[in-house]
Amino acid sequence: MKMAGVNVELQALAAPVPIWHAAVAADDWRAAASAVRESGGRLLALWGSAFDTGETVSVAYAMADGVIWLELPVPGSPASYPDLLPFFATAGRLQRAVADLSGLQAAGTQDTRPWLAHGAWPPDYVPLRHGVDATQTFHDAALIDYPFVRVEGDGVHEIAVGPVHAGVIEPGHFRFSVVGEKVLRLEQRLGYTHKGIEQRMTQLPALQAHRLAGRVSGDSTVAYAWAYCMALEAAAGCTITPRAAHLRALLLERERVANHLGDLGALGNDVAFAFGLAQFSRLREDWLRLSKDVFGHRLLMDCVQPGGLARDLDAAPIEALRRQCDAIEREVQLLRTVYDEHAGLQDRFMTTGRVAPALAAQLGLTGLAGRASAQAWDLRSDHPWPPYTQLQVKMATHSNGDVAARVSVRFDEVFESLRLIRAILSELPGGAVQQAIHLPESASRGAGWVEGWRGEVFVALSLGGAADAHRIRRCHLHDPSWQNWPVLEHAVIGNIVPDFPLINKSFNLSYSGADL
Repeated sequence: MKMAGVNVELQALAAPVPIWHAAVAADDWRAAASAVRESGGRLLALWGSAFDTGETVSVAYAMADGVIWLELPVPGSPASYPDLLPFFATAGRLQRAVADLSGLQAAGTQDTRPWLAHGAWPPDYVPLRHGVDATQTFHDAALIDYPFVRVEGDGVHEIAVGPVHAGVIEPGHFRFSVVGEKVLRLEQRLGYTHKGIEQRMTQLPALQAHRLAGRVSGDSTVAYAWAYCMALEAAAGCTITPRAAHLRALLLERERVANHLGDLGALGNDVAFAFGLAQFSRLREDWLRLSKDVFGHRLLMDCVQPGGLARDLDAAPIEALRRQCDAIEREVQLLRTVYDEHAGLQDRFMTTGRVAPALAAQLGLTGLAGRASAQAWDLRSDHPWPPYTQLQVKMATHSNGDVAARVSVRFDEVFESLRLIRAILSELPGGAVQQAIHLPESASRGAGWVEGWRGEVFVALSLGGAADAHRIRRCHLHDPSWQNWPVLEHAVIGNIVPDFPLINKSFNLSYSGADL
């Protein structure tokens, strides 16, 4: 694979999805960004690394042909690298996070406010710097006074919401600038759930770290575990069995259905349609209970593991899963008719929180929310990996970009996932579900790229060789919420304040997944 106008030699990684890696110089870093943008590619992830050999910054681009992972050495003090914000709007927060966690600065960028650093550690402490004492605690750290952008004018006032909310949800601060109830501007402040996951990954054995990966964002445990295992298996040159691949896809689709059922009910509840919440909550509970009975965990945690799966299926559970798909499909079809024909509900859904396709493309909106704004990307159909290469996934899209469109995409994806589950169960190959993994003698790297229910989950993994006890040198885990949180700020503009919970829920982004 080549990039027009960029003199880099890309090396293919041994992954079931097309992923290439290359080390680049500073001039090629910006040239590559320009080439990616001109070719219609997207910024997928950006992260910093500190090794005993020096510091680097990496970027992953999603292209029509796959993922390109570029790595730039960052020498000097203070260490800096060329700013990518002129090419990709998504780069802003990612670069601020790199500065907070790795101490690497984007040269010339305008917004240098901290993103993940809330004062839990001193300004001169860099959590991911090589050789840092990971056991340090800071009892006298002071909270940082975050400079929100102020909106001035007659009748303009601010409404501060969070970071602690009335519901049992994760913390996030939302600063609204409004006139009356009309929203002029929204600014978010996230990063309250920092857990030190990426530092902790380097302290875990490579064959056990999938359990932590699966807890980055609890509603996407299958997607994260699979992406981590895909990266580890690529680094080790391991190929899982066809049966294991089919069962992983089964789990991924069950995870997708569970989240869509929950959100469709919650969206009804946000417009005072309690009937919708009751019915979808009932269906989701039935779905989760069968997951517990068949796979041992309601949310399917720890089912995906390096080399395959933790358990197999026999004939009885297969029939139970098939019957449940048929039952759920009938009920969801009835509920979709109720939603579509309920005038009060549609009045709240239609035109609310609209992200036009042009704005979605400019801001890099991705995943479920992106597909509702005509951003037609779904790895299961664009870059299918086994068994999706055989399943011919039909992508659900819409062009209106409002709450109603995001609801419509969810309904369509539920039906498609039910079809996929039935197809997987009907075509389930025989054989083992676990393959032994032998970690390589020399240092290696791998990447995983999986279409979770919210969007693309990406994992980049660097492993030490036998002389380094096969330790994880760096593991970066990227959630699609990084791309979509900034778009939510635009989606709410011009709407009224009471519609924000509805708009927010229609995206349903992960706080935890964007705060490692």
